[in-house]
Amino acid sequence: MSLLEIEKLSLDIGGIPILRGVDLTIDQGQIMGLVGESGSGKSMTALTVMRLLPIGANASGRVAFDGIDILGAPEEAMCRLRGDDIGMVFQEPMTALNPVKTIGEQVAEGIRWHTGANRADAEARARAMLDRVGLPEAKFPLSRYPHELSGGQRQRVVIAIACALKPKLLVADEPTTALDVVLQKQILELLRGLVDEDRMGLLLISHDLAVVADMSDRVTVMRRGEVMEEGETARTLSEQVHPYTRQLAQASMHVPKRRPPSPARAKALDASPPEGVEERRTAATQGPLPRPLQGERWPAKRDGEEEERMPLLEVSSVIKDYPGRRSSLFRKQPPFRAVDDVSFSLQPGQSVALVGRSGCGKSTLARMILALDRPTGGDISLLGQSLAGRSETELRPSRRNMQVVFQDPYGSFDPRHKVERLVGEPLHLLEKQPGAKERREMIAATLAEVGLSPSDMDKYPHEFSGGQRQRISIARAVITRPKLIVADEPVSALDVSIRAQILDLFADLNQKLGVAYIFITHDLTVARAITDDVMVMHEGRIVERGRTGEILDHPQSDAAKALVAAAPDLHRAIARRLEMQG
Repeated sequence: MSLLEIEKLSLDIGGIPILRGVDLTIDQGQIMGLVGESGSGKSMTALTVMRLLPIGANASGRVAFDGIDILGAPEEAMCRLRGDDIGMVFQEPMTALNPVKTIGEQVAEGIRWHTGANRADAEARARAMLDRVGLPEAKFPLSRYPHELSGGQRQRVVIAIACALKPKLLVADEPTTALDVVLQKQILELLRGLVDEDRMGLLLISHDLAVVADMSDRVTVMRRGEVMEEGETARTLSEQVHPYTRQLAQASMHVPKRRPPSPARAKALDASPPEGVEERRTAATQGPLPRPLQGERWPAKRDGEEEERMPLLEVSSVIKDYPGRRSSLFRKQPPFRAVDDVSFSLQPGQSVALVGRSGCGKSTLARMILALDRPTGGDISLLGQSLAGRSETELRPSRRNMQVVFQDPYGSFDPRHKVERLVGEPLHLLEKQPGAKERREMIAATLAEVGLSPSDMDKYPHEFSGGQRQRISIARAVITRPKLIVADEPVSALDVSIRAQILDLFADLNQKLGVAYIFITHDLTVARAITDDVMVMHEGRIVERGRTGEILDHPQSDAAKALVAAAPDLHRAIARRLEMQG
């Protein structure tokens, strides 16, 4: 008898079918990967196992855990199972943790509830579990609050809560989606270690086939509430018998079609340093760097004449300090330096990736570029105009020329407003305000550019899928025809098929509009696919930069080497599993 047995599971919510005849089994000590696009039913399958279904849900079929009928068990029995025999790790740790309780309280809470241990014993067991997941007492006392931890550290706390009572089954729903590749590798190794040590079963839900190939013993592929294919991981993902499995694998390795560059982008790519300008590649090694540094401008020849090429964006010796955490009433800690002496230039039409581990300063630098935060030192200029120290009124022309695409489009939209208002919000930055008719025409044309219909103007954000909402976010960013777009993890929350479509859209807009991009990402596959150059950031500094292919194929700095080594790769993962099987 398997640890978890799901047979002919069907589910509808309010009469709408969600799952159709799902079969799935997990043995003790086995890792089962569950993959598929958004809306395929992965998370609903997991919530059915936990019996955490929404109101109006009706499930039929058989779900048995360790011989217990899950669908027929009373709520009191399920309360005993959840957290004790079945643990769950959710995708977003900040929403899974209570912000007003310390991490020690939250890990100890389940221990006290299920075992009846006193506070001291529960806290001792909580301390041991936090040590086990890589949060030692010296740096992470039980008195810490969730907001004082990074994303990866918060995810470790969630895993500690889920595994504190050594459950027989752990359900992990996209546990590493929002983490950088180094943290992702650490979390996955932690989960595998817990499986090996405690012989628990693990249901790993992910849209990343490379992660599933690297972790799982078996894989189940779902689409529209049905199981398309199931089997041993290496064989299933290498043979790709089912067309949908093949489609997912191709989308995972998708590279946007390279089109002829726009004139502005071609000029940026053809830039070369003038004689006498030192070429630098990393802080430690010498090598070619096809971009000006420290505000240098390289003269470019046109029709036999010398002229000075004006960079679109210049970041010169930028520093950002934050006040240190006060340890006592009379002692002030030194400030924390989030960005440390960063300099680079961006040419019109150029696409650059900014990569690095969580907490390295990427988002802080992006906020200063967007004039949402002021640097402590240094200067940032857009089209030759300094952004430092300018009022909001003075920044209006610059704001028209730079826009942002966020990681979570739904979180950046007001759910009470229709798409017409959301997309048209930046139009107030134009010098000449369009009339009502012209405004609708502009919004309709922009929606068409990003692959949506003009009729979508009259809908609300909740009526769209995740990929469609990201298209709306991109439409809002390009409607003023900006020169620069900062994209902060724009595809990390999307499944592989939708991610491929959004990357193609970014490539199309780069060609049609000549817009320059700064892609903030922890996904090196995205950086390789969409950008011309890459900058590697570590502890507030740019430690390596150059052409994307060169840096990712031959990293020189320790930080870049760590990112490349930790990045999941589908081909490599399948080959490793096949080799293990002989």
